[in-house]
Formats: sequence, C-alpha cells, structure tokens
Amino acid sequence: MAIFSTFSTLLQSVSDGGRATLGAILEAIRSLFAGDPATRQRVAFSVAIIALSAKMAKADGIVSASEISAFRQILEIPPEEMRNVFRLYDIATQDIAGFEVYATRLRSLCEDESGNCQLLGDVLDALFHIAKADGLVHERELAFIEEIATIFGLDEAAFTRLRERHIAGPDNPYAVLGLEADATPGEARRRYLTLVKENHPDRLVARGVPDEFMFIASERMKAINEAYSKIAKRDAA
Repeated sequence: MAIFSTFSTLLQSVSDGGRATLGAILEAIRSLFAGDPATRQRVAFSVAIIALSAKMAKADGIVSASEISAFRQILEIPPEEMRNVFRLYDIATQDIAGFEVYATRLRSLCEDESGNCQLLGDVLDALFHIAKADGLVHERELAFIEEIATIFGLDEAAFTRLRERHIAGPDNPYAVLGLEADATPGEARRRYLTLVKENHPDRLVARGVPDEFMFIASERMKAINEAYSKIAKRDAA
C-alpha cells in the first residue's frame, strides 16, 4: 500500500467526525488499521515525521526555505498527495496540545508485539536532517529532538551517538561510526561492516521503512561510507 494514499482516508475520517486534530488522526490510525499492524506501523511512522517536524518548527519559531526543502527531500510526496500531506502538517502546527502527548501516542502506534519500534530511530534521523538544513541545529531544535528521543525510549548513550553523527559528523568521522577517537583500524573496520549490514536496503524493508522514506536511509549510509573513508585514509597515512 502506498503510504500517502492513506492520508485522504485519514483526513476524511476526522473531517466526518468534525474534529480535525492531531489526536483524532492518531485515533483514526489505530481504528482504521487495527487488523493490519504492519500498515499501521508504517502509517504511524509517516505521520510521526510530518507531525513532529511541524511541532519542531513551531517550537523553534522559524521555518526556513532550506528546512522545507529538507522536509520534501525526506517525504518525496507524489504531486497528487501534496495537498493531503500539507493539510496534515498544518493540523499538527495549529494543534494546541503539547508535542509530548503525541510523541507518546505515536510510539504506542509504532510498537510491535514486543514493544519495540526501530522505525522511531529513523524518525529522529529525519528530524535532525530537517533541523540542520539551514546549517545549524539551534538550541530549541536540539532540546526538542532530545525530548522526543527520551519519549521514544532512546537511552542517553544512543542519543549522544545520534547527535554527534549529525552535528559533529563532518569534523569527527569516529562519531559517525560511534567510535572513540583512539579506535584501532580493525575496530573501525568491524564497526563499519556492522553498520553497513544494519542499514542494507533489505534490512530496512524488513523492518517496515516505507519506500517513500528511503532518502533517510541513503543519507545515513552516505555518512557512514564517508566517515569510514576518512578514517581509512588517516590510518593509511
């Protein structure tokens, strides 16, 4: 199922109920896809990126042209679905409820039977990609993403690795791979191969990453390859 084609159904559902709020949309996801947890997870993932990026823009108070461009890079919205996607974005922006409530509900929608959702890490990657599009992750954006990470259940060490990959990555290739600066060439190679395996397209498809969001994965893989290349050149020098 094409994820964006579900948005018209979601929006029609909340319009029929006369309550076009983000909370109503999340409840519609739960009810409409109650018998199809895989689709529910993928739709929840999509809505999470749209809604939380809207909430982040509101928290920061500034939406730059570069951030809008980054948002559209991630989504790759089909022209016929553009209106529905941005209507959902507007609903999230205008909703007066705090983002914490919705982040918690999005997590519950995305979780599998074991209570896990690897897709949530991809949501955080997307938020960082949008936040840094104007050349700087501002303090309010960073605080927002860190709070979302906590709600999503990411521990402090994992968030530090994520943050460093996005913020220090260009200047610290070891941070991108989650390594200490004194890592040996063998350690760097093993870590690199592990990350390549974890981010292989087949693995991403298996965990439910929608085709429309493969940009996130390709950007992460690009950063991993560039980081290892830099480390390998230093070790060979």
